[in-house]
Amino acid sequence: MRIVAALGGNALGRRAGTAEDPVDRGTLAHAARALAPLAAAGELIVTHGNGPQVGFLALQAGHPGTHAASSLDVLDAETEGWIGYLLEQALDEALPDREVATLLTRVEVDRNDPAFDHPDKPIGPIYHRSECARLSAERGFQFVETGRGWRRVVPSPSPGRIVELAAIRLLVEAGVVVVCAGGGGIPVSRDPDGRQRGVEAVIDKDACSALLAAQLDAQVLLLLTDVPGVFRDWPRPAARPIAEVAVAELAALRLEPGSMAPKVAAACGFVRRTGGFAAIGALADAERLANGEAGTRVRG
Repeated sequence: MRIVAALGGNALGRRAGTAEDPVDRGTLAHAARALAPLAAAGELIVTHGNGPQVGFLALQAGHPGTHAASSLDVLDAETEGWIGYLLEQALDEALPDREVATLLTRVEVDRNDPAFDHPDKPIGPIYHRSECARLSAERGFQFVETGRGWRRVVPSPSPGRIVELAAIRLLVEAGVVVVCAGGGGIPVSRDPDGRQRGVEAVIDKDACSALLAAQLDAQVLLLLTDVPGVFRDWPRPAARPIAEVAVAELAALRLEPGSMAPKVAAACGFVRRTGGFAAIGALADAERLANGEAGTRVRG
């Protein structure tokens, strides 16, 4: 069985990390232990988020006197290497008999995607309003109020083609546990003359994971987070967990755009495209999710 497991921010740091601790090794070790039974059962490909970490690096790049590259494609590549290295270490300990490799992954997007005109993907930490004004003036950043404070927003175009797909497939077929497409991959596009260039954007990690799973002919897509599944009527007190649901019914639910909605869209897209099995739920329940015993199971 071939499984793509997409780790949410809970797998990287304390509640998606902080500016002082953007990646938490202890939480990564917990994630690796939860993923280990999936690797033992078959082929495992791991993807992960990077919102807090890419925002952290963007802040560093913007400090006076630094010479760090600040374009988002470069920062995405840096976070893929950074998080992938730490996740490799954790997986090595949890899976001593398996090879683990991280692969920097480029993902082509369309330069004419409407997302470039409407930045809406939050990245990085929460800011005070005064900081937003300064960073807007100095760096041209755009911000949105989240209810808990202000966060930077960037374009989030749809993933088109995973450039390293053939290399990922070779590694998986050789029995390697592959960490790839971190943060939705490194966003690139083609110029009219055919040259590939990085673009200033962040691709949704769940959408990219669903595309990767479909193009790799995976049988299972797991979207792992810090809640047990999708809830009907959330966040009302009478909210009820959804155990198993058809794509049409799940797609019709009204969900938070920056939280559960991307996971639901990714799960529905994968099932529609492949007829495979998708599940949304808690990282700690990863093995039970893959067996259809926990979380929200999505069927066609």
